[in-house]
Amino acid sequence: MAKETLTITDNRTGQSYEIPIQMGTIRAMDLRQIKANEGDFGLMTYDPGLTNTASTKSAITFIEGDKGILHYRGYPIEQLAEHSTFLETAYLVIYGELPTRQELAAWEFEIAHHSMVHTNIQNLIQAFRYDAHPMSVFISSVASLSTLYPEARNITDPELMRLQIVRMIAKVPTIAAYTYRHNQGWPINRPDDGLSYLGSFLRMMFRMTEVHFEPHPVLERALNVLFMLHVDHEQNCSTTVMRTIGSSQADPYSALAGAAAALYGPLHGAANEAVLRMLEQIGSPENVPAFIEKVKRGEGRLMGFGHRIYKNYDPRCRIIKKTAEAVFEVTGHNKLLDVALELEKAALADDYFVSRSLYPNVDFYSGLIYRAMNLPANLFTVMFAVPRTVGWIAQWVEMLKDPEQKLARPRQVYIGRELRPYVSLDKRG
Repeated sequence: MAKETLTITDNRTGQSYEIPIQMGTIRAMDLRQIKANEGDFGLMTYDPGLTNTASTKSAITFIEGDKGILHYRGYPIEQLAEHSTFLETAYLVIYGELPTRQELAAWEFEIAHHSMVHTNIQNLIQAFRYDAHPMSVFISSVASLSTLYPEARNITDPELMRLQIVRMIAKVPTIAAYTYRHNQGWPINRPDDGLSYLGSFLRMMFRMTEVHFEPHPVLERALNVLFMLHVDHEQNCSTTVMRTIGSSQADPYSALAGAAAALYGPLHGAANEAVLRMLEQIGSPENVPAFIEKVKRGEGRLMGFGHRIYKNYDPRCRIIKKTAEAVFEVTGHNKLLDVALELEKAALADDYFVSRSLYPNVDFYSGLIYRAMNLPANLFTVMFAVPRTVGWIAQWVEMLKDPEQKLARPRQVYIGRELRPYVSLDKRG
């Protein structure tokens, strides 16, 4: 029977080393024993972007990129999107199992009754310029929650930890809605615990002068699906930041703000905003062929296509495309949808993109849905951050309970100057 080991021969010394293989990995620290001489530090791996480094073990999200598979806690995303709700999926992702009827009712009640935010947060949001980017406001507001709940620093108390989990999930949609209303110059709408989690969110966002605001069921369901698709996605950039900050035992609000800051980048969470701007730049389906050729010449980028993990059609994209069609039936036809459909058709028929595994990803259609709901493009990343808060929390909790996790402290390969003496100011060239 073959041994689950890797034999490495160091050609510098001729010495061989046998290193255990566990779950398709070797431990990086096992390489430290490989030295050219006694004074050698030992071998390290060099992996910019951590593209082939597993920094943790996780039981939350399973992705098989070559086959376009995404599971939360073993449940296919397609089944959850069809049958579940966002809060039920949130419970599953954080606690590992689908809730019973009683557990779900208690969970929904608890979150609904923590959705108000302190007036200090409201005042903070209103202190920003009317045209401040919503993600900057969101990040600052989330970070400031740590000043209101200093007990959150006690991360070893299970009851306090559960309370912070509920608070974070409950308050991020309120912060997002208040930010949107402030940008628009409109008065805020407070949460309504008589509505669902997402019904209340829609009310906080869009209620104008109605005495009784009833969210449209199609739009509410669309948000349910979108939010479920965005809950978690393995060890991406922002999740890694959440775990890295959490490894220092910082309070969860500070870690959450750091994760949101990572999401802010155009290569991560702001991609759907970039997709919308690309579609607006193309303008009409007739312009798609010229745009495709421009991209192939290296004169532009095809935003919303391709993924670091998926080398096949993003499974979330199939779901979200169907959701987009249902939304447009309610909101009316969107000319950018015609551009998107033609762009997708052209790209998938072109070997240049197919051979490079450039298939549509979840960002390609999510921005169209938000635009159909009359949301400005700069709010799209906030709409991503609200549901991703659940995934960040689940990863943070898992990290805290993992006895193998330590303070994150990567190594570097020094390429700077060798030792040299200080030169006084009057002797410098």
